[in-house]
Amino acid sequence: MAGNVNPTVRRRRLGQELRRLREDRGMTAEEVADRLLVSQSKISRLENGRRSISPRDVRDLCEVYDVDDKKLVESLMQMARESRQQGWWHAFAELSPTYSVYIGLEMDASSLRVYEPQVVPGLLQTPAYASAVIRGALPEVTVEDVDRRVQVRLRRQQRILESRRPLRLWAVVDEAALRRAVGAPATMAEQLKHLVEVSRLPHVTLQVMPFSSGAHPGVNGQYAILEFPETTDSSVIYLEGVTSDLYLEKPHDVQNYSVMYEHLRAQALSPEQTREFIDGITAGYSGG
Repeated sequence: MAGNVNPTVRRRRLGQELRRLREDRGMTAEEVADRLLVSQSKISRLENGRRSISPRDVRDLCEVYDVDDKKLVESLMQMARESRQQGWWHAFAELSPTYSVYIGLEMDASSLRVYEPQVVPGLLQTPAYASAVIRGALPEVTVEDVDRRVQVRLRRQQRILESRRPLRLWAVVDEAALRRAVGAPATMAEQLKHLVEVSRLPHVTLQVMPFSSGAHPGVNGQYAILEFPETTDSSVIYLEGVTSDLYLEKPHDVQNYSVMYEHLRAQALSPEQTREFIDGITAGYSGG
């Protein structure tokens, strides 16, 4: 196991291996849960990497699956120990545990394709815009929590602005996100100028979906597709919710969303047209 693999990804890989062992035994998650006197949901959470896995959990599951290879069992238990280490984002887990899971995946992803219908994607937000978005979306949070959430967002942005291993980002943003006045006019003008600047980075592609496109494959809402450098790590579809998030990893789900994203890209303005389009909207906010 590479030492620089983050704990969220370790949990995913360990969960995939445990699922493979269960399926090789021809057992259902319900049968395993009955044997261990735990809930079926616990087995599912262990296998999908959404729950911390203890070495004892691994040992008990290997006993149920009749795994007699001691080296394999010890290797899996070591993965469990490593998966319990914490990345920098865990310090903010109390803000949103599910958000913490997403950040862990994003930190190890090699590419991210995102569609945003309502606001500028978090990785492309300025501090002032991010603060205004968070205050509007979460009106009951404290000023301190708003500041902490903004800091997390800025820390994430280092992957595309400062990292030696930058994230390959492709963002399709609906025109509504650019027209929606978040914060003061100066905040919007700064945000839109920032979008144009960042869109010129070689590893960032930005496209706007104009109102004139009419109905399109993104009308059902926001989603993101995370892809990873290791072929053993399956792509993940991320759907953000108000109280909980959804992660889809089944091949047919990933395929369907990937095809839908290709249609989005085809219907959206080209990157160059997008910059011109954003410049036109910026003029309205800056009085020019």
